[in-house]
Amino acid sequence: MIDIGSRRRNQPAPPHILFEALTQPDRDPARPWLDLLDDEERPRIIEAAAPSLVVWSSLWLKRPDATVRFDLAPDSIRQGTDLRWTLSVEEPAPDAALTGHLRKRVNQLINANLRYTFGQ
Repeated sequence: MIDIGSRRRNQPAPPHILFEALTQPDRDPARPWLDLLDDEERPRIIEAAAPSLVVWSSLWLKRPDATVRFDLAPDSIRQGTDLRWTLSVEEPAPDAALTGHLRKRVNQLINANLRYTFGQ
């Protein structure tokens, strides 16, 4: 597996809440955030260690080998979580256009959609 994207950003919720959101994305129907596109499918949980690690299977029909790893570290200053996502695929790596699309989608889902459900 090779890493083709990673980003760390603070999330306002504590790690145990983010862990729950990542492992049960439909837990709160009033706050949906996992809005999938036509070429995407719901990920499966490959690995989970509460409250610090979640690994998803691929979201993309074009790259079923992809995985998304979420590392959740407490942020003691803001009482939130430093969340890092890492997108990995098997060789060969996708071309630049597809790589950019995959990175953008993970970032949109996590650092926009999910983040906004917590009021930010």
